Formats: sequence, C-alpha cells, structure tokens
Amino acid sequence: MQVKILSWNIWIDSYFDQIKDFLKKCDADIIGLQEVREDDPTRETIKYLDSLGYKYVFAPTEKNWGKEVWSDGPAVFTKHNLVSSRKYILPDNRALVQADIKLADKVTLFFSTHLTHTHQKDSDIQLQQVQELLKHIPSERSVLMGDFNATPRSSTIQEVKAQLVDTDSKDLPTWSVYPEGCISCKPQELDIRLDYIFTTKDIKTHSYKVEDSKGSDHLPISVIVEL
Repeated sequence: MQVKILSWNIWIDSYFDQIKDFLKKCDADIIGLQEVREDDPTRETIKYLDSLGYKYVFAPTEKNWGKEVWSDGPAVFTKHNLVSSRKYILPDNRALVQADIKLADKVTLFFSTHLTHTHQKDSDIQLQQVQELLKHIPSERSVLMGDFNATPRSSTIQEVKAQLVDTDSKDLPTWSVYPEGCISCKPQELDIRLDYIFTTKDIKTHSYKVEDSKGSDHLPISVIVEL
C-alpha cells in the first residue's frame, strides 16, 4: 500500500486562498500541518479540510508572537481510519500530536510537531524538545514530521537522526519564501532547510519532494510511504 504524506508549516500570516488551493490539489492521504490557528476566522484550516473529508487531531498551545498571544499548534489530518490520538506538551509550551491511523490492516503512528525557532542556531531548548518527543516515538511503524526550526547539521537534527530515518537525503531548502518569515533574521532567499519527514527504519519511502506554493513562508514537503 502506498500512502502520500505531506508536511507543511502554513504560517500564521499565510495567504490562505493559496494554502487551500494547494491542499486540495495535492490530495495527500495524510497531512501534518504546523501553525494551525485555533482562533482565526479568516484561516479556518480545520473547517476547510473537514469539508474535503479529512479527520483530524489538533494540539494548540498559547505562544507570544510579537506583542500578541496566539493559540496555534500542530495537527494531523487523514482520509483513513483514525483509530486514536494523543497530545504531548514539550518544553517551552510546544506540542507534539499523535494520530494512530489504520492502513493496510495495521495501525501506523503519525506525529506532527513544531519546535521553537532559535534563528538557525543550536539551542538547549530544541535539544530538550526533541529528547522529550523521541520518548513517545515507537521503534516501528511511526512517522514524525514537522517544522523543526533546525538546520540539517544541527545537534537537534542529529539527535533525531540517531533514532529515525530522514526521508530527504539531499537537504533541499524549505525556508524562507518571504523575508517577513522572521522579523529578526530577515531571510533574503530560499536557502535553508527547517522542515522534515522522518520514519522508523522498518518503513520504506520514495519520491521525496519539496512542493511549490507561495501560500506560506515555508514550502510544503511530501513523500510516498510504502506499508
């Protein structure tokens, strides 16, 4: 059984019409999103994907964005049978969301997360976050995806790769489509990788792709999983 997996940070300041257009056209079986808003009527991501037939689990937490407090978080959406779900709180009030999905008569666990942005620098808080989240990832039939806000050679990503398989062997850039993606570091071009899809060693994948959309400051990423 082949399943298309998509992961995407859809950005608090997203161009939502383009987000919706891409999500509909990509027709992924399972979608992991980050920065899904809980309280923004102009970006009703959950309502929109529900209209396309997706079931979901969502784990919002409160964060400070500039001078405002926002409630957003990671989510997993699926067109398949959602058996159960769990939500975990990581250090710095970040979240990890788990969806147990039945595929090919077996349950596979899918996780979506969004780590703290430390401006492409190694940080103790990111290490604490991945060390905590890895405690919840079984050694078989598991997929972890999200915006890790960490570059491929960072200690954060190396910690994850010690346990899981990175589906992109080329470290293709995923950020930033827009300079306003970070008001502190003001990225000027799309030349940094911050987004990942990892799997346990028993899962075979192929056709990893950095997709094309200008709906967010991050590009969506996808991969085909064989189960």
